[in-house]
Amino acid sequence: MHVPPTNPAAPTAPHRRRSKALGFAALAVSLLMAFPTARSAFGDETEEVPGGGDLGPNVLVFDPSTPNIQGKVDEIFKQQESAQFGSDRYALMFKPGTYNNINAQIGFYTSIAGLGLKPDDTTFNGDVTVNAGWFNGNATQNFWRSAENLALDPVNGTNRWAVSQAAPFRRMHVKGGLNLAPNGYGWASGGYIADSKIDGQVGPYSQQQWYTRDSSVGGWGNGVWNMTFSGVEGAPAQSFPEPPYTTLDTTPVSREKPFLYLDGDAYKVFVPAKRTNARGTSWADGTPEGESIPLDQFYVVKPGATAQTINAAVDQGLHLLFTPGVYHVDEPIEIDRANTVALGLGLATIIPDNGVTAIKVGDVDGVKLAGLLVDAGPVNSSVLVEVGPEGSSGDHAANPTSLQDVFVRIGGAGPGKATTSIVVNSDDTIIDHTWVWRADHGEGVGWETNRADYGVHVKGDDVLATGLFVEHFNKYDVRWSGENGKTIFFQNEKAYDAPNQAAIQNGDIKGYAGYKVDDSVTTHEGWGMGSYCFFDVDPTIRQQHGFQAPVKPGVKFHDLLVVSLGGKGQYDHVINETGSPTSGDTTVPSQVVSFP
Repeated sequence: MHVPPTNPAAPTAPHRRRSKALGFAALAVSLLMAFPTARSAFGDETEEVPGGGDLGPNVLVFDPSTPNIQGKVDEIFKQQESAQFGSDRYALMFKPGTYNNINAQIGFYTSIAGLGLKPDDTTFNGDVTVNAGWFNGNATQNFWRSAENLALDPVNGTNRWAVSQAAPFRRMHVKGGLNLAPNGYGWASGGYIADSKIDGQVGPYSQQQWYTRDSSVGGWGNGVWNMTFSGVEGAPAQSFPEPPYTTLDTTPVSREKPFLYLDGDAYKVFVPAKRTNARGTSWADGTPEGESIPLDQFYVVKPGATAQTINAAVDQGLHLLFTPGVYHVDEPIEIDRANTVALGLGLATIIPDNGVTAIKVGDVDGVKLAGLLVDAGPVNSSVLVEVGPEGSSGDHAANPTSLQDVFVRIGGAGPGKATTSIVVNSDDTIIDHTWVWRADHGEGVGWETNRADYGVHVKGDDVLATGLFVEHFNKYDVRWSGENGKTIFFQNEKAYDAPNQAAIQNGDIKGYAGYKVDDSVTTHEGWGMGSYCFFDVDPTIRQQHGFQAPVKPGVKFHDLLVVSLGGKGQYDHVINETGSPTSGDTTVPSQVVSFP
């Protein structure tokens, strides 16, 4: 839950368990006659995992001649509109063509996407809408949904996308304006746009913060606390803190998210190429650069699949396409083959059982994790997502691993615990849009009930985060130990439910910083970063600072802010001992334009 600003409407090396070898020769012979086999690294023979196949019942594919498209989309929305912690997952996929008179309202765990190679291949004369009627006009809980790869010609000239965290708007072309606020200008706490073109003006209105990357906009209306842009044509000029615009001409390194598309009648996954110092969309000049991978080179994962089968598929050389659903794993999904794509559709959700790590990536080139929600299980996991084993040292600058729309949740849908959500050990990793959330509402929520000390811990060097949202952890939300790290846009709230000052005491420091750079680090840089507090259990708690970093020439921050939401707790400083304290209940941010 997110507390609003006072005046929201104002402009403003692999170690994998292998499939068990067959113990009896006669049985082995009979099975070998019945099924194709593949030889594993240990020499035993295992059943071959087939590639390709259908996409399962929760991927709904439409073409312009499909009858009653609006009725089916409305049916899914009615089911998902308020199902914040439900178990159903859906992907609405539209074949290339033109669709008239469509208003696709998008609820929880629903993704909508075009199946063309470019957004303009699939055009709606209509809208893709997110509003907040289910929550009395408050959009601060409009999480876990997405829109990708469509062109929209909105009915009234402006499309409404009133979302908060974990709701990416990627590779979209809006032939008009884009409104990021709910009807009535209620509160909202977003958000993320990438590789998109909005011909008209973007109106944030009540949005507290927003990050836009490698896109083109016709204009930008206002800012409340923190609006950050990198590589955006038409972005407002740098002006933080008034208006609160942080603008970088380009994005240092980026690679757009892989996506499913149709090549004729054949499904393929397009994997965009890495871009350096990007500005504008990847598709503005026609077909983007990248690689197309046929679906038969993917294991199409469906609910009920085991980690053992998923890992066998990776061993066999297949990529992974997770269809919409919830997946329990009793051992880690291990991806240690370079260039493997693991793409989820419809917010595919992975839950680790018995305290295991959900996903482990090897210290290899070019792994792409995208479109996945990792939900902690009731038994504590030491780590939920690990990128590279401890001590990773490979150079991946030419072909980095990327995490895109990889979200983590601790509690909310039920009891969950994890000591650290994401650990990045591999150098050069790109973290492009993540929301890592220790739940502050829902089921299984409490200071110790969904204990989670650390959100993201970066140990690798030369790691870049673009769109880093991390909230409510018991200790550090982000800790950065690697050299030459960069973060463009950070949004954080400290844990609401701290019972008292002593519970968050960090040695002689009052509270754990939302974003800490280790004292050993000599180079680090961040732009457009905010930390908020709302200590509603004990409003007298004081947080010494939102940010903590060594004072060194190579450690630089631009455009920092801290906010006390409704006066429930206060910050003494913005970073270290620098920056004025928050005070009262005005929700006016305290700001540092640059540090040191």
